[in-house]
Amino acid sequence: MKVSVIYFSGSGHTKKMAEAVLSGANLVEGCEASLIEIQGSDIRDGRWKNDAVLAALDESDAIIFGSPTYMGNIAAQMKAIKDATGERYLAQAWRDKVASAFTVSGGPSGDKLNSLVTFATFAMQQGMIWVGLGMTSVNEDGTNRLGFYFGAGGQALMEPPAEAPNNEDKKTGMLLGHRVAQIASRLTS
Repeated sequence: MKVSVIYFSGSGHTKKMAEAVLSGANLVEGCEASLIEIQGSDIRDGRWKNDAVLAALDESDAIIFGSPTYMGNIAAQMKAIKDATGERYLAQAWRDKVASAFTVSGGPSGDKLNSLVTFATFAMQQGMIWVGLGMTSVNEDGTNRLGFYFGAGGQALMEPPAEAPNNEDKKTGMLLGHRVAQIASRLTS
């Protein structure tokens, strides 16, 4: 069973969350999880194109999207990828794949919910099965401290990526990756 964690990270904070999500997915037996970092060089004349990345996503049983929240929404680089999937949408090529998302922004809310809902809407358009975080925000260990349910949220502003998102946010990401891989495993067996 294959899980792809595809993300863009402007300053390294979202990359830290992506690594945490990946670690959670890899805890599930039989899961082959991989990170796919979006490169700016794949965007030419305003359009994103990387056939190898799209082929890897096509082969995945689950796709977990990650983006910083910039100005209340996902990064333009992630929007460019969504726009590049028109043929897959028309063919419903990703129908019944498992999907989820995570995001990082400076404020405790920072309009992260809008980014997560943007990814969920995209997944629904593609015919994918959306998986939320599946936990409350009332946890003694601080997981889901920011109170998101559509996916995982992390907080980081100007701190170095080694300091933020904090351990609780990264553990929330790890739990999301684990949940998505578990559900994908159940659906593919």
